[in-house]
Amino acid sequence: MSDLVDRIVVNCLRLEVRLLACQARLQAETDPEALHDLRTTVRRLRSLLRPLRGLPGVVQLEMSASQVGVLTTPLRDLEVLAAHLEQHGHPALATRRLKQLAGSYERVADSTELSQLLMILDVFPRFLRASQREGLLRGLRGRIGAVLAKQWKALHKALSDPGHDRHEVRLLIKRVRYGAEAYPELESIPAGLMNRLKDAQKALGEWHDAWQWLLQAEQQPDLQPCIEQWRATLKRSEKRADRALVKLSAARFSRV
Repeated sequence: MSDLVDRIVVNCLRLEVRLLACQARLQAETDPEALHDLRTTVRRLRSLLRPLRGLPGVVQLEMSASQVGVLTTPLRDLEVLAAHLEQHGHPALATRRLKQLAGSYERVADSTELSQLLMILDVFPRFLRASQREGLLRGLRGRIGAVLAKQWKALHKALSDPGHDRHEVRLLIKRVRYGAEAYPELESIPAGLMNRLKDAQKALGEWHDAWQWLLQAEQQPDLQPCIEQWRATLKRSEKRADRALVKLSAARFSRV
């Protein structure tokens, strides 16, 4: 038990260092990957916390992480769209969106949401140690294992449903992947199965991007020239995602 708690504490400290580095990169406004890395780090933190729900300090930390996600989601969507437009021969449209991002990175770096997340994360290991001393972490290994198994079962159920929601499946795949990465000593995914998870997530991500862009085109007239291309992309990515999910579904889920 002590070793497991030690690893969770070390993971918290490692994620805190990454968040601080992302904050510094955002303040410098010279790193195009800073926002993406910030969001990925926050997602990894949430995956670490999910099996710990019910322990002191977890709710507050999860809420703070969620608020950073809400703050940064529209900015990341704009980043991805601008990069896509630039790569596909629409530099003027891309520049227009990049101008909308002006000053956004510094605002995220200096935001109340990120400051609060860093503050709570900094003290969270003390909550864990106090919980350990008070005997609140008894059975923690089994609790975490049960949550990880439940995430696998939810994914298996979604894949078994012919009418599954692709967006929901994408989120479930992320939970399984990041949960396994947060607790490798409790969740070992074979390399072949991990590759299928990554392939499915990538294909679903491409589908999700095209779907979002088509929705935006309904509200942003300057995106009209892209609609035909995005419709074709949506159809291709739907087929690619469905093939990837069939392969994933055929895999033997060790925890189902």
